[in-house]
Amino acid sequence: MEALRKRFLGKEYEPFTVEVEKGRIAQFARSIGEGNPIYFDTEAATKAGYRAIPAPLTFPYSVTMDAGQSFNVLEDMGVDKNRAVHGEQGFTYHHDICAGDTITGQQKIVDIYDKKSGAMIFIVTETRLSNQHDELAANLHSVIVVRNT
Repeated sequence: MEALRKRFLGKEYEPFTVEVEKGRIAQFARSIGEGNPIYFDTEAATKAGYRAIPAPLTFPYSVTMDAGQSFNVLEDMGVDKNRAVHGEQGFTYHHDICAGDTITGQQKIVDIYDKKSGAMIFIVTETRLSNQHDELAANLHSVIVVRNT
């Protein structure tokens, strides 16, 4: 465990950039059963006080997935994906993410620990997402649980 912590704790991955498209927001909103017109119609969104169609609250995780960030930590560590599960996801929001935004993110490993005498390894990451105005839009907190063999 100490070798793993020493090698990966604090590691930052290359920044990524994603263009937020209204069609992708609508697709995501439909997939979670969201029917509010603000996620599909610009006029409804602006009437509700948004500058454009807003992204639903859990959409930032899709931004990381669209940028290919989902498995980079596991691949980097040489972990078999069949032994890993997504254990926890948290979001801290600072600015709305809306259609037309360009989101830049960077993922960092902030903790690695084990439980059950090393039978389970927990990898904690934080991903910072900023918009095209260099404003912090959201921080994502993820925990990956790996069954250690």
